[in-house]
Amino acid sequence: MVADHKTVTRLLKTARGQIDGILNMIEEDQYCLDISNQIMASQAVLRRANQVIIRAHLEGCVRAALESGQEENAKMKINEIISLMEKLSK
Repeated sequence: MVADHKTVTRLLKTARGQIDGILNMIEEDQYCLDISNQIMASQAVLRRANQVIIRAHLEGCVRAALESGQEENAKMKINEIISLMEKLSK
């Protein structure tokens, strides 16, 4: 993985901590909208981690494939990005 491991790890650990907190909130039968807000905050952190990874993939793996001159590899990387974009747009 080309992404900054430190940044991605920090973001994922933050999300894990938030999810643990959400589980505690549920066990303590806290207010529904407070739980929902914490879920959305966790989702935002996970989206940010995913953005860091996707950016690194584009700047590293995809760029290298395009610059390598290996057309089949470049096509494969482009198709991977297209598939990812389709998933993200759902």
